[in-house]
Amino acid sequence: MRIGVPKEIKVHEYRVGLTPEAVGDLTARGHSVVVETGAGAGVDFSDADYVAAGAEIAADAPSVFQSADMIVKVKEPQLHECAWLKPNQTLFTYLHLAADKPQAEALMRSGATCIAYETVTDEKGGLPLLRPMSEVAGRMSVQVGAHYLEKAQGGRGVLLGGVPGVAPAKVAILGGGVAGVHAAEMALGLRADVTVYDISTARLAELDQLFEGRVKTAFASKAAVAAAITEAPLVIGAVLIPGAAAPKLITRDMLKTMKRGSVLVDIAIDQGGCFETSRATTHDAPVFLEEGVIHYCVANMPGAVARTSTMALNNATLPFVVTLAEGVARALETSPHLVRGLNVAGGAIRHRAVADALGLPFAA
Repeated sequence: MRIGVPKEIKVHEYRVGLTPEAVGDLTARGHSVVVETGAGAGVDFSDADYVAAGAEIAADAPSVFQSADMIVKVKEPQLHECAWLKPNQTLFTYLHLAADKPQAEALMRSGATCIAYETVTDEKGGLPLLRPMSEVAGRMSVQVGAHYLEKAQGGRGVLLGGVPGVAPAKVAILGGGVAGVHAAEMALGLRADVTVYDISTARLAELDQLFEGRVKTAFASKAAVAAAITEAPLVIGAVLIPGAAAPKLITRDMLKTMKRGSVLVDIAIDQGGCFETSRATTHDAPVFLEEGVIHYCVANMPGAVARTSTMALNNATLPFVVTLAEGVARALETSPHLVRGLNVAGGAIRHRAVADALGLPFAA
C-alpha cells in the first residue's frame, strides 16, 4: 500500500502522523510512504530522516493526497483537505465529528473510508489511540491551569500547593477517566487539594484505591458540581462519551457563582466542550474570559508538546496502520476494534453516536 503523510496545518500544530521510525517499519514490510516536505520539522524530523527510512518526499499536500491509498494524519482534515480525498482512499486520524458537522458532511461527500483514532477500541473496551493524547492533555491541564491562575495572566493569584500557613488551592476534576487521572496525578504532585467527580461509583472506588485516599472522590451530581466550583479556583473538564458530544456540566448561571480569576480548562473541547460557555481556541489565543472566569479551550492541547505527543501517538497507532496497510477491507472484516473506529464510509455515517450527535442518518 502507498501511505501518505501530509503536514499538519492547524494553528501551532507541530505533530506529524508518522515518525521516521514508523516509516522505516512500514517500508521494511514492503509498503511505500510519501511524506510532504517539512511535515516533521516541528518535532525535529528532517526530510533527510524520512528519506533514510525509505520514504519519498512530496513538494506539497495535494501531491500526497493525490498519490496515496491511505492518508495518516494527527488532526482532523480541514475542509479543503476533505475535498482532496477520493472514494478509493482511507483516512486514518483524529476526527471528533460529533462537534463538527461541516467536516462530517465534507467527508461524506468525499466517499472515502474514514477511521477515527478516538473511537478505535481494544480488548478491554478502552480507547488505545485516544489514551496517549488524553494522558498528555490531562497532565497539561494542570500545568496551564496553574499558569493562568497567576495574577499577571488575569488569574486569582493563587499557588496551587499553597505554602506553610496558607492552605493549598482546591482543584475540581470532572471525569475520572484517563485524562482525569493524569490531571489528578499532576495536581496532587503540586500539593493541591484535589477532588475527582464522576457518575460511576465503581470508578470512584477504583480511584480511591489508586490514590490511596490522597485524592478525594465525589459523585458528580449537579448539586455537587455546583458547590465545588464556588470554592475551586481551578476546574478541569475531562468527561468523555466515545464518539458523542460532551455533556454540558457547567452552565452560564453556574459560572456566575465562581470567583473572579478562576480558571476552567476544557479537555473535552474536541467533542464540543463540557462547559456551556466553552468555545474552541488555539495556541495563538488560548484563553478568553466569560463572567470573570478564564477559559482555556485549546482544541489541540497536546500539540504544544509536539515531540512527546508525536512519539506517544505513534507508539499506539503504528500497529493499526500496519494492519490497515495489509488491506483495509480485510482489516475491517477481521478487527472489531477497527470497525468501531469507522466513522464515515461510502458517503454515509457509520458510527451511531456520531450520527446521533449530528442528527444525520446512521448506516450500519
